[in-house]
Amino acid sequence: MTVYTTMDSPLGELLLVGEESAADEAGTALASLSMPGQRNGAVVQDGWIEKAEAFTGIVAQLRSYFDGRLTGFDIEYVTGGSEFQQRVWTALEAIPYGTTLSYGAVAQRIGAPKAAVRSVGAAIGANPLLVVRPCHRVIGASGALTGYAAGLERKQQLLDLEYTHRAA
Repeated sequence: MTVYTTMDSPLGELLLVGEESAADEAGTALASLSMPGQRNGAVVQDGWIEKAEAFTGIVAQLRSYFDGRLTGFDIEYVTGGSEFQQRVWTALEAIPYGTTLSYGAVAQRIGAPKAAVRSVGAAIGANPLLVVRPCHRVIGASGALTGYAAGLERKQQLLDLEYTHRAA
């Protein structure tokens, strides 16, 4: 069964979508975290059930992250994506809070050739778990902000939040 809720955040309203899971304490594995206006973001579907209580722990972790008290997440995710996407997404989860890596460095970390940066970028762009799977920490080789499904302004907000709290 697909459940969802929304929450306010410094980035605007977040839509959290999950699937029932016996393995999670609250009974929910996170399938998607998206924002209004996000490219390919989730949209509430017929048959989904609004169930805020299923996301209590996830919402608490997100609030702690936005308050600067949490630097990593302990959330069960719905697995999905291709084997290549999963390798890229695992590499994203290993990027330390408050730091950045280039697309080329991510390709290198997963053992892909440097020429695979476009494929890495596409896999990052397909990440359904913004914020909690920190694709915002990946930047261009020149250090410029590039490609974020929720917009470069939000990417900058997340990086600024992490830099600020990391320095404190």
